[in-house]
Amino acid sequence: MTTPIPYRQHSRALLTLGLPLVGSHLAQVAIGVTDNLMLGWYSVEALAAATLGFSAFFVLFIVGSGFAFAVLPMVASAMAENDETQIRRVTRMGMWMSALYGLAVMPLLIWSEPILLALGQKPVIAALCSQYLAILSLGMLPALLVMVLKNYLAALERTQIVLWVTVAAAVLNGLLNYVLIFGNFGAPELGITGAAIASVVMQMVTLLALVIYTMRVTPEHAMFQRLWRPDWEAFGRVFKLGWPIGLTNLAESGMFSASAVMMGWLGTVPLAAHGIALQLASMSFVVHLGVSQAGTVRVGHAAGRRDGRSLRDGALVAFAMSVAFALLTAVLYLAIPEPLLGLFLDPSDPDRPAIIAFGVILLGVAALFQLVDGAQVIALALLRGLQDTRVPMIFAAISYWVVGIPSSYVMGIVLGWGGAGIWMGLTVGLSFASVLLIYRFWTKGVARVPV
Repeated sequence: MTTPIPYRQHSRALLTLGLPLVGSHLAQVAIGVTDNLMLGWYSVEALAAATLGFSAFFVLFIVGSGFAFAVLPMVASAMAENDETQIRRVTRMGMWMSALYGLAVMPLLIWSEPILLALGQKPVIAALCSQYLAILSLGMLPALLVMVLKNYLAALERTQIVLWVTVAAAVLNGLLNYVLIFGNFGAPELGITGAAIASVVMQMVTLLALVIYTMRVTPEHAMFQRLWRPDWEAFGRVFKLGWPIGLTNLAESGMFSASAVMMGWLGTVPLAAHGIALQLASMSFVVHLGVSQAGTVRVGHAAGRRDGRSLRDGALVAFAMSVAFALLTAVLYLAIPEPLLGLFLDPSDPDRPAIIAFGVILLGVAALFQLVDGAQVIALALLRGLQDTRVPMIFAAISYWVVGIPSSYVMGIVLGWGGAGIWMGLTVGLSFASVLLIYRFWTKGVARVPV
């Protein structure tokens, strides 16, 4: 019988593994925040177009990231078994799948303007957004490969390098934005085009840094030797685990992107406020995401040891951390919304008061969905640690597309509640998902591993 691990030890292990991941995700969000901050100071039209464009890019990116997320539990399991060959096989095929997917979706980004117009976006915004996405498409492939290597290194518990490389990327992106958006230091003033170029350069530099680190620190895996050779058995296993994760990611990110489209119907000011409020909400969400990824590794190890007690107790600690942080961020959103929103806008912008007033309402709703948003991402990650991805995919599709998006449309557009109604619909979808996924984990996941 395995000796029970104290809750304090579970907490320490989860934080040791998770905090660097939280930091790396915050640095990643800082990249988007920097883009929005500087574009918001440049022009409201550029901010609105970039908000819409990045939402579209992120939907495609997060679907392809399913193969990277599949690498995390598979490498963690292979690591527990000291199977270095398996580590190399699944990571390489994760890169293969990501590269093939990235090449396949690039045309959607390059020729996006007709799609945006068909979705009811204003011609000026659609043109700017298409210009932004055409350049940003060049960053899709390196961004997906970066995700694979980050998950590979996280599974090996080398999370410090993931943190510092992402922090360096955020700094580089900020400097390039400052130079290229505004035309500082003698560079041409490129506006939204400069933001896109900065993002692509940053992704390429990040990929190069992670490749060099992997070659030097884990030479035993020979990760990039004969990378061109297929391994169809490992390819199939990564695909089998990864595609449901990708579609689950699509279901959630698609709901938020659909909300951006609906906000675009309300006008430029609501769309700009939506982009700022969503960036703030994203900064808190990634804390839950980092903890959840640590939970994936911890659950994978416990399941491999057939240690149901550690699996259950570790899950309780992860949920408790998520709830505590959700309550803290809710207080901040309700207490100081104006200063938070004002960071993204030029004080002399005539639209600033209207955007802030609209954003305050959205942050009030965001304070409500923090709890359920954190709960659903923790539950999803714990199920992934058990390599349970297909049923959660179905739950996500129902929650976000059958419940969430229609709720946003009805409350925001049909009933005329505007932006608040759209965000309340998001809350309904997230709540539905959290209930289903938590039920799945405790009744089907925990029950599979004996205590």
